[in-house]
Amino acid sequence: MENSKKTPARKSRATTAKQPLFSKLSALNVNANTEKRNNFTYLSWAWAWSEFKKHCPDANYEIIKDPETNKPYMVDEFGILVQTRVTTGGETHDMWLPVMDNSNNAQKSQSYDITFRSGKKITVAPASMMDINKALMRCLVKNLAMFGLGIYIYAGEDLPDGYVAPTPDPVPANKKPETKTKNVLVVEKEKINSKRFNDALTAIKNGAYHEDKLRATFALSKAQENNLVDFLQSQIDQAKEIEKSIKK
Repeated sequence: MENSKKTPARKSRATTAKQPLFSKLSALNVNANTEKRNNFTYLSWAWAWSEFKKHCPDANYEIIKDPETNKPYMVDEFGILVQTRVTTGGETHDMWLPVMDNSNNAQKSQSYDITFRSGKKITVAPASMMDINKALMRCLVKNLAMFGLGIYIYAGEDLPDGYVAPTPDPVPANKKPETKTKNVLVVEKEKINSKRFNDALTAIKNGAYHEDKLRATFALSKAQENNLVDFLQSQIDQAKEIEKSIKK
């Protein structure tokens, strides 16, 4: 006998793919919550942590202490280092940052001198507890960038990838970005403002950008080129100092 009982059809459930945390956070425009000091861009740690907790309520952070001294920083002949650790959703990222002065020069327990290729000489003051406190919070913000929040700042960019301005400025009628000479297209390089230039220097220092790309992409002014040369020389001098200390 044929079974006349019908099996009810299964209701199809609409599924939406969950956007990865990094993709969601890295697309946020955080510019309204940044502050520019001495030509460097800083993201407010209070806003960054609040925003991060909105998206990741289970998040927590930890300040990693020196196992020998139990202090929230580590000191050796190279300088002073702070470290943080952030965990959310079973994912953990560690971050570290040297204690730096207002010009982003690494600080030590004692003052020391830096001489630039141009002959300019500066003295870097020893770090204070206030410097260490600031470095810890900057390290936390950098740690959150590993999850995507404000990461474009460390790449020397003004806006995150994929961000579309609601009303872009109209292109001036007299602007001529491209010229043709004997059937060869010549693209004029864009000038870079001081904010983006200094963000690029920070990104170079963090290893997220390269000076060759900076020169190839933008038309640097004479002052910017001199600043870039001095900056690169300071990085070389610091590397030599570290190498010299290792050989001792």
